[in-house]
Amino acid sequence: MQKDVHLVLSGRWLISMDDARQEQQTEEGVSIAIAGDTIAEIGHSLACKYPDAQHLHCPHGLIMPGLINTHTHAAMSCFRGLADDLQLMTWLTQHIFPREAQLTKEMVYHATLLSICEMIKSGTTSFNDMYLFEQEVAAAAATAKMRAWVGEGFFDFPSPNYGQLEKGVEYVEELFAKYAHHDLVTITVTPHAVYTCNPALLQRAHALADQQKSLYHIHLAETKEEVKTCRERYGCTPVQHLENLGLLHERVVAAHCVILEEEDRDLLAKRRVKITHCPESNMKLASGIAPVQQLLNQGITVGLGTDGSASNNDVDMFGEMSTAAKLHKVRDLDPTAMSAATVLHAATLGGAKVLGRETQLGSLAVGKKADLIVLDMNQPHLTPLYNPVSHLVYAAKGSDVLHSVINGRLVMCNRQLTTLDETAVLAEMGKISKRVQQMAG
Repeated sequence: MQKDVHLVLSGRWLISMDDARQEQQTEEGVSIAIAGDTIAEIGHSLACKYPDAQHLHCPHGLIMPGLINTHTHAAMSCFRGLADDLQLMTWLTQHIFPREAQLTKEMVYHATLLSICEMIKSGTTSFNDMYLFEQEVAAAAATAKMRAWVGEGFFDFPSPNYGQLEKGVEYVEELFAKYAHHDLVTITVTPHAVYTCNPALLQRAHALADQQKSLYHIHLAETKEEVKTCRERYGCTPVQHLENLGLLHERVVAAHCVILEEEDRDLLAKRRVKITHCPESNMKLASGIAPVQQLLNQGITVGLGTDGSASNNDVDMFGEMSTAAKLHKVRDLDPTAMSAATVLHAATLGGAKVLGRETQLGSLAVGKKADLIVLDMNQPHLTPLYNPVSHLVYAAKGSDVLHSVINGRLVMCNRQLTTLDETAVLAEMGKISKRVQQMAG
């Protein structure tokens, strides 16, 4: 193993997110040795043990697992700030859907690269995406050496990408075939929501997910209007609707889950559905506040997501953590709700569990994939440092991330991206933004 180690990272603190005792383990003066795509050793003075490896030492560095963004629409970065301060359905039907109808695969590719730049620079090493032209999202992730879960949205109406549903199923099957053995890109099945997918479509998508043994990623119970519409159409809530169709199980990743009844929460717990919580998007669109602490108390796995940059307006998971920790204290009028430790778990190992990869990702342990970040804690806003976990949630910023490693590859070193030309990505998006401005909304 010694000759295979190519990278050693060392710093002052290491937070492993070891789940064995349901708590974060913090050590001082620890190094991590990486061989291939795997953590080979965690110990002290490993640079001396592996003199031929690249060694990056940060005297005030904090090494931790990379953050896992469990719900994104990465290419919506091209709509960032385009239509703010609107009701969700107004925002969708009058501004987003009309412009999405004019999207091209080239626009999606470059807008995804923009989000990947932002994610890497703010500490995210994995993201779970649902959008249009997802072959381009997968290609962008592969180019950037970014870990991604990728799913093409299914709708009742023709898609701006594939048109009718049958073509969409073919499109997704091609994705599954192309990335069946890819080390970074995993394909999912993603019906958009119960209000944009009829029961037959939801079941058709579920059959495909079963066939591929993939995740079934869907927006669920996001707004009061969604719940009202579902009751009018089917006589029950969105969660109960999926239950009635036999679609709730442990491979379902349900985004938002804001408007839930007690029976809904019980069903989600019973069926071991995974939840992705997107507090900033829910706040901005005034959708409400998901009952996340109650979901956790019922044993439901919860990860954090940013949603798209058109409704957030960023993909910075450090900001999302801070918001999640404070929002639920206000919601529950309880300062102990959503502790820093709980939120950090949701953004790392919790996210890995949502995506079904907790044995490989979400914590730092020998034999797990080398997806990790190093923060420079020698910052005015991080001094003094009494509790590293608290600082990561309440004080740290995405810009504090110094190095980022994904699958054993150094994708950012000293805040410089190594797999993407950031200047070129920004220049291309400057051109695309002019096209977006000219689109009919």
